[in-house]
Amino acid sequence: MSFNPNDLVAILPELILLGATCAILLIDLFLKPSQRDVTHWMSIAALAVSACFVWQGAPAAGQGLSAFNGMFLHDGISVVLKQFVLLMSGLSLFYGRNYMRERQLLIGEYYLLILFATLGMMLLVSAGSLISAYLGLELLALSSYALVALNRDSSVSAEAAIKYFVLGALASGLLLYGMSMIYGATGTLDLARISASIGQVEHPGWLAFGLIFLIAGIAFKLGAAPFHMWLPDVYQGAPTAITVFIGSAPKLAAFGLAYRLLEGGLGGLSEHWTLMLAILSVFSLAIGNLFAIAQSNLKRMLAYSTISHVGFLLLGFVGASPAGFSAAMFYAISYSLTAAVAFGMIGLLARKGFECEEIEDFKGLNQRSPWYAGIMAIAMFSLAGVPPLFGFFAKLLVLKAAIDAGFLWLAIVAIVFAIIGIYYYLRVVKVMYFDSAADASALPLPSDVPLRWVISLNGLALIVLGFAWGPLFDWCNRAFGI
Repeated sequence: MSFNPNDLVAILPELILLGATCAILLIDLFLKPSQRDVTHWMSIAALAVSACFVWQGAPAAGQGLSAFNGMFLHDGISVVLKQFVLLMSGLSLFYGRNYMRERQLLIGEYYLLILFATLGMMLLVSAGSLISAYLGLELLALSSYALVALNRDSSVSAEAAIKYFVLGALASGLLLYGMSMIYGATGTLDLARISASIGQVEHPGWLAFGLIFLIAGIAFKLGAAPFHMWLPDVYQGAPTAITVFIGSAPKLAAFGLAYRLLEGGLGGLSEHWTLMLAILSVFSLAIGNLFAIAQSNLKRMLAYSTISHVGFLLLGFVGASPAGFSAAMFYAISYSLTAAVAFGMIGLLARKGFECEEIEDFKGLNQRSPWYAGIMAIAMFSLAGVPPLFGFFAKLLVLKAAIDAGFLWLAIVAIVFAIIGIYYYLRVVKVMYFDSAADASALPLPSDVPLRWVISLNGLALIVLGFAWGPLFDWCNRAFGI
C-alpha cells in the first residue's frame, strides 16, 4: 500500500484530536488536582477544534474522499456523524465535571479516555475496510470498559465493568469471526470490493455464515435484544457522568458501524439482513418497553428504554434504502440529544452521598425546582414521542421509512409498543409533579454555572428542533445523496 500525503488531509480532524489528546496527557501530569479545570477546558477546546476541521473539510453533496487506499472514507455521512459525536462528547464533559469532582474522580484519565473513545468513534464512522472498522470499534470499546471501572472504590462499578468487558469481548469475537468468514469468501478486506464481489463469490454459504456473526456483533454494540444483557447493568453500575457519555455518543457510532458494514460492504445481501434486523427490532421493542415498566431505578429504566429506541432505529434499516438510512441517522441524533438531557439531569441533581438514581428520588421536584422539573419533563416526553417535541418527528420518519419499504406490520408493532412505553415515561413526570417532596426546601443546585446553562439549552433544543427539524433532516438526506 503506497502512501499519499494527500491522505493526511482527509484524516486531519482525527490527527488533530490525537495530537491534542497526547498533549493533554503530558500537560495533565504537571497539574495539581485543584488545577483540573485546565484539563477540562483543554479537552473541550480539542473537541471544538476537531469539529471545526470536520466542517471545514466537508465534501460537496454527493461526493467524498477516500484515503489510505479506501480504508478511510470522508463523506457526507461521516461529517454529520462526527459533528454530533464531538458535540455529544463535549456535552458529556460539561455534565460530568461537577459530579466527578464531588466524588474525587475528576482525574486526567477521565478526560483522556473520553477523548480516545471519541477518536475511536470518528475512525469507526469513516471506516472503509474491515480492519479500520475493527480498529475504531476496539479503541471505543477499550476506553469504555476503563471508564465504567473508573470508580475503583465502588463494587457496583467494578461488577458492571467486568460484565461489560466479558460480554464485549465475546461480541468482538463474534464480529471478528464474521469478518474472517467474509474475508475468506471474498478475498478482500475493503468494503467496496466486498460489495462488488458478492455476485461472484464461489462459496456464498460462507458469506451468509459470516453475515450472521456480523449481525450478532452489531446488535451487541447497538444494544439490541436479545444481545442487550450488558446494557442495564452497565448503565446502572457506571458513575452517572460516564453513563451520560456511554448512553449518547456511542449510539451514533454504532449506527455508523451498522451502515458501513451492512450497506457499504454487504448491500448485495440486503434481502437477508433486512429480515434479521426486522426480527431484532421486534425483540428490542418488546423487551425494552415491557421490562422498563418494572424498573424502580431510573438509570436502569432508561437503559431498557434505550433498547426500545434501538428497535425504532432499526426500522430505518429494514428498507435498505437511502431514505431509510437518513431517517435512522436522524433518529440516532434525536435519541442522543434527548438521552443526554435525561442522564444529565440525574447527574445535576445528584450530590455527594445521594446519587438520585431512583425514580422516587424525583418526588416533588416541581415544588423544589420548577425549571429543572420542566427540563426533565421535556426529555421524558421527547423520549416517549409526544408531539411537537424532537423525538416525535424522529419516530414518525422511521415509521414512514418502514412503511415505504413494505414493512407495515413492523410499523404497527412499533406503534403498539411505543404506546405501551409512554407509561413509564409518564410515571417519572407524575412523580415530579403530583407527589409530595420529603423536603420542600429549595433544591441545592451545583455551583457549576456552565453545567446549568448547557443542560437548560440542551433541553430547550428539543422543543426548538421539534418545530424546526427540517434543516437537520435535509442535512441527513444530503449526506445520503437524496
